Amino acid sequence: MVTLFPVRTMCSLGFAKSLGFALIPLAICCIVANVLLFFPNGMLDFVREGHLSMYVWSFMGIGGGGIAILITAVTFLSMGKCADSCGTDSCAMCGSVLASLIGLAGSGYCFIISGLAMIEGPLCWNELKWHNPFQNVGAKYLFDRGSWSQCDQPAHIVEWNVTLLSILLGLSLIEFLICFVQFISGLVSAVCRPCCYKQQYILSA
Repeated sequence: MVTLFPVRTMCSLGFAKSLGFALIPLAICCIVANVLLFFPNGMLDFVREGHLSMYVWSFMGIGGGGIAILITAVTFLSMGKCADSCGTDSCAMCGSVLASLIGLAGSGYCFIISGLAMIEGPLCWNELKWHNPFQNVGAKYLFDRGSWSQCDQPAHIVEWNVTLLSILLGLSLIEFLICFVQFISGLVSAVCRPCCYKQQYILSA
């Protein structure tokens, strides 16, 4: 008697797992960058007194580019266990599609809010009051470094914000692309399972 034992090579699950590992450091960096926005020049006074832009309080890096992405990464990393418990890879890949949507939403939120914060500019002490001197000029101030000196306090707040927000923009864009790649991969794998499996048959008497 001859018996055929199908051995599946789960290439899609391995690919998703590698993307999960890649997302973790990106999410951590987003959280750190967002936290630093609360403490210009490492000082606590400004967050205590509420002298921060409203966009900083949106937690775009902590919630969007951070926690949401960590949830996505953990899901990608645990897809192998999900496949074992479900008995099919398509179930796990459907889960990866949903996790990818969470990641897309989180990274997209981080990118949009960071961009709006960059355009608006920081809240600072200027003309004997706390306000945003760049609010009505849009992103033009980014190309006029001479205007950055308008902010008396916190010192170098424009450089601080631009640097951290640029980091958030870059990281969230990479996160978005990674999640988008896995979304497409998971969708194709869930719909076209035979395309993802390499069948190897072992003959035994």
